[in-house]
Amino acid sequence: MDFRSDNVTGAHPKVLEALVAANRDAVSSYGEDPISERVTRKLQAIFETDCAVFPVATGTAANVLALSSMTPPWGAIFCHEVSHIAVDECGAPEFFTGGAKLVTLGGKGGKIAAAEIEARGGSGKGVVHHVQPAAVSITQATEFGAVYRQEEIAAVGAACKRHGLRYHMDGARFANALVTLNRSPADLTWRAGVEALSFGATKNGALGVEAVILFDKTLTPEFELRRKRGGHLFSKMRYLSAQLEAYLEGDLWLANARHANAMAKRLAEGLARLPGSQLEYEVEANEIFVRLPEPAVAGLEREGFRFYRWDGAQLLRLVAAWNTPAAAVDAFLAAAKRLLAANAA
Repeated sequence: MDFRSDNVTGAHPKVLEALVAANRDAVSSYGEDPISERVTRKLQAIFETDCAVFPVATGTAANVLALSSMTPPWGAIFCHEVSHIAVDECGAPEFFTGGAKLVTLGGKGGKIAAAEIEARGGSGKGVVHHVQPAAVSITQATEFGAVYRQEEIAAVGAACKRHGLRYHMDGARFANALVTLNRSPADLTWRAGVEALSFGATKNGALGVEAVILFDKTLTPEFELRRKRGGHLFSKMRYLSAQLEAYLEGDLWLANARHANAMAKRLAEGLARLPGSQLEYEVEANEIFVRLPEPAVAGLEREGFRFYRWDGAQLLRLVAAWNTPAAAVDAFLAAAKRLLAANAA
């Protein structure tokens, strides 16, 4: 009954089995092992292009190593004001870039509109007194659970191209967005202009691994050096790659995301039917934001349900995961219904 995050869940059994299997033999280090090679080929097939693939341990590492390879110290990175890189990475983007500035933009549901990039993308360019526009980072799905459609990604990509900006996607929940849209991974990334993707796995069934996928391979030499300098070139890379191989095998990553999204939809539809409950955003992936009266919120907390109070108020964030049981969703709905009825009495 823990809906705080998809980070609170364990790893899928197949991922753990893959780690045990990877532990049996001696292999070459630093990513020159057969498992890492297979993962690269698999992701190249999934994305239908000759991309470079770099497993790292955390989403923060994936984001900041990618962005630092795209942005000089005097550069500006345009991102949403609630994006993970702006709010939840403790200055890591600024640190790893050597001082680049995050320029935050607004936008409904955590999404940046192409018009914002058109309006701001050339600001200060060539003026020695100002940071130089360098990159754009979008989040798929966003921190509010919204999903960028292909045409929206492509519109931002076109604006980036017109202004000479690099284009990064934080895909911590890329799988959840992908199954919602039912489009190809290629359509939602490089075909729409994305040059680097932080490909999430930890939130969706892995033990602890993400992959940086560089669709523009000219970024590779600098990225390799920054990964080493930043402490994310694992000597025993096979243990990261083994997780990714199991995650991708048989489309486990998509099955996990479909389950998480289905549980979120079940929860959202149930909440929408309850008098006194108000959904804040349309539920498009696996996150739900809902407003409930304080007595109902406090009652849910007393009964052992766990969730985040967004901004410390009666706006709750509930996240469904790859292994969220339907029984937990139904228990939350039953408790909420009972508590809301008592509050209305």
